[in-house]
Amino acid sequence: MHRKTFVPMCLALGAMLSLASPATADVEVDLELVLAVDISRSMDYDEQQLQRDGYVEALRHPEVIAAIQSGPIGRIAVTYVEWAGPFHQAMVVPWTFVSGAAEAEAFAIRVAEAPLVRERGTSISQGLDFASAQFATSGARGARRAIDVSGDGPNNMGLPVVPVRDRIIAEGITINGLPIMLKTSYAFGPYSIPNLDIYYEDCVIGGPGAFMITVDDPARFAVAIRRKLVLEIAGRLPEPRLMKAAAFTPEPRVDCMIGEKQRGRWIYEDPSMK
Repeated sequence: MHRKTFVPMCLALGAMLSLASPATADVEVDLELVLAVDISRSMDYDEQQLQRDGYVEALRHPEVIAAIQSGPIGRIAVTYVEWAGPFHQAMVVPWTFVSGAAEAEAFAIRVAEAPLVRERGTSISQGLDFASAQFATSGARGARRAIDVSGDGPNNMGLPVVPVRDRIIAEGITINGLPIMLKTSYAFGPYSIPNLDIYYEDCVIGGPGAFMITVDDPARFAVAIRRKLVLEIAGRLPEPRLMKAAAFTPEPRVDCMIGEKQRGRWIYEDPSMK
């Protein structure tokens, strides 16, 4: 009797363990973070190198390590992806668990060693869509999920950015921004606009605690990235700043389709831009 009942009990226990394994396989972290980096051709090699160096330096910095270790769990999951036009998105460094300086250094080395690549087009929407899909492969269970998207121009190819942004934040994912405004000579070209910071604020970022930090000085690129990562990882917001009353209206202060319209006009005037 004992022998006959033992086998079913073992089978039942095995079934319970197999059902539990997918959940227990996820590693608990304070934050799942996708670093989504612009590699469009509007980013010159010097800008790209500044951007890359900024992330590498920030990932190694003691302030970032302290922010990681200050969380209830003291660990984050992070991946580094690059994006450009609708058909150019790639995971450059896969998901990595970081809880201290050694793991952060290993991640930073992999970012630093990746080749610099430039691709045609600026599709923030497809970059965000690709970034959000990566959470399904993180192997982590985070209290928060965030995409850190950098870029030097508005969305001008692929899907419109606003509906993609809205769908992602509806999933509980926060989108934070790092608009890069270093080269004003591009202000009225097909790739950039003079008020990119307002565009990011009204059309790109969103979700719980969303914020952005503008980069407008090459000498402070690394500092801006480090500050952003510290705030992101620690779950804090930048200090409040005074804004015009218009900033609190529900309507965007900038046309969220400005990049597509600008590119369309440029192509019409110069067919070689197609």
